[in-house]
Amino acid sequence: MDFKSLNKNIEHAIADISEVASYLWQKGWAERNAGNISVNINEFITNDIRNLVDGGLYPHSPLTTPLPALSGHYFLLTGTGKRMRDIARDFEHNGLMIKVSDDGSGYFLIKADPSQENLLPTSELPSHLAIHHQLIKDGKRERTVVHTHPNELIALTHIPEFCNQQALNNLLWGMHPETMVVVPEGAGFVPYLLTGSQEIADATLVKFRNHQVVVWEKHGCFAIGKDVFEAFDLIDTIAKSANIYFQCRAAGYQPEGLTDDRLADLKILSEKFRS
Repeated sequence: MDFKSLNKNIEHAIADISEVASYLWQKGWAERNAGNISVNINEFITNDIRNLVDGGLYPHSPLTTPLPALSGHYFLLTGTGKRMRDIARDFEHNGLMIKVSDDGSGYFLIKADPSQENLLPTSELPSHLAIHHQLIKDGKRERTVVHTHPNELIALTHIPEFCNQQALNNLLWGMHPETMVVVPEGAGFVPYLLTGSQEIADATLVKFRNHQVVVWEKHGCFAIGKDVFEAFDLIDTIAKSANIYFQCRAAGYQPEGLTDDRLADLKILSEKFRS
C-alpha cells in the first residue's frame, strides 16, 4: 500500500513527520535510532481506506491494556530501530500505519511494503497509544506525540538542583522570554524510571493532564501538539532556554535570569497570545 497515494492529507502528514525527523537528526537529538513520533490520522481516513484495511489482509497484535477511546483509530508511526535521518529520507520504508481494532484490544499492522517482515512499530508504542487514549478521553485537540533526546535538557537533569519540576521550570522560564510565552504551564518532570516500563508511562500520563511537554530525568522528553510542528516547537523552545543557561556557565557566569515581576508580565502576555 502506497500511503502517500491514499489522499493528500495523509501525504502531507507523512511529509510533516519526515521534515521534523530531519530537524531532530540535525539538532543532534536523535542518535542512532533514538526518538519516535506518532500521529493520529483518524480524521483523514475515508470509507475507501476503511474498506481496504478491513479486508482482513493485515496481521493483528494484542495490546496489554485495552484502549477503548482509540477504537477504530488510525496512526502513522516511526518504526522500531529506525533512524530519524532515514525516516526523513524515506518514511514508507522506515515507518508504518496501524489501525486500532474496533474493540480497542489490539491493532492491525499496515505496511507500505508487506515484504518488510522486520518493520515493527516503535518500541514506545504502549506509551504513545496511552497518551493518545488520554487525549481523546479528555477531549483535547492534540493528535501528535514526539519523543526525542535533547542534549541540553538531559544535561540539566544530571544536575540535582534541577531535578524537581519547580526548579526546572524557574530556570527555563528565566533564561528566555519566549519560553514563558510558548510554554506558560512549564514542563512536567518525571524522576528517573525504567524506559518502556508501565511506571514511566503512568507517570507521563499524569503530567500530560496539565502540560504539553514532559521531561524525563536523564533521558529526554515527550511533547504533544495539534501537529508534529507544534510538538517540535515546544521541545525546541525549552531546549533553547537550557542551552542559554549552559552558554552562560561556559563563559564563566551564573546567569541572572528574568525577575519574578518580568515573568509575571510575560505570563499575562502569554494568556493574550493564546486567546
